[in-house]
Amino acid sequence: MNKVTTQWLTCPVVVCLCLSAAVAEGQESKTVLGPDNPDLYYGAEALLAGDGEEGVRLTLLGVKRAANSRDRTTGLSNLCAGYIMLEQYETGLSYCDQVLVENDQHWRSYSNRALAYLKLGRFEETEADLQKAEAIAPNARTVKVVRSMLLDATNPVAPLIVIDDRRQAADDDEE
Repeated sequence: MNKVTTQWLTCPVVVCLCLSAAVAEGQESKTVLGPDNPDLYYGAEALLAGDGEEGVRLTLLGVKRAANSRDRTTGLSNLCAGYIMLEQYETGLSYCDQVLVENDQHWRSYSNRALAYLKLGRFEETEADLQKAEAIAPNARTVKVVRSMLLDATNPVAPLIVIDDRRQAADDDEE
């Protein structure tokens, strides 16, 4: 046998020894393929696809199974966004607030909360959250979008040119 063949035959033996050592110590051996928390993963996919109801349903399940604070924070932030998508702004706000209690540097939650405040007509709170989000992530596209929505709501641009198409409509009637 050559050296390469010997190495390939030795490899399964080493794996078996590692597995038997883990079992002997009472540890469970498992192989994870795909996301650690499928409910959070597929909930996020549903939200990105525009399916707020399914996204919220799956994300609620995923938050219950969250194995660490990062998964929990991500899930709560996605719930905030999902409820805003469903136009349940007060519920969305409560999830954003939970995230920000756990992590006051989570710019996405400030951005999401600003959007909820905007939809509720609470412009001062929108501005405050946008400032916090911009300080943390100054180039984030979603923060810029919410900023432009706030400007549209509070200081709309008036058109400089108004097209009067009444004459065109009268000409069309004559034909």
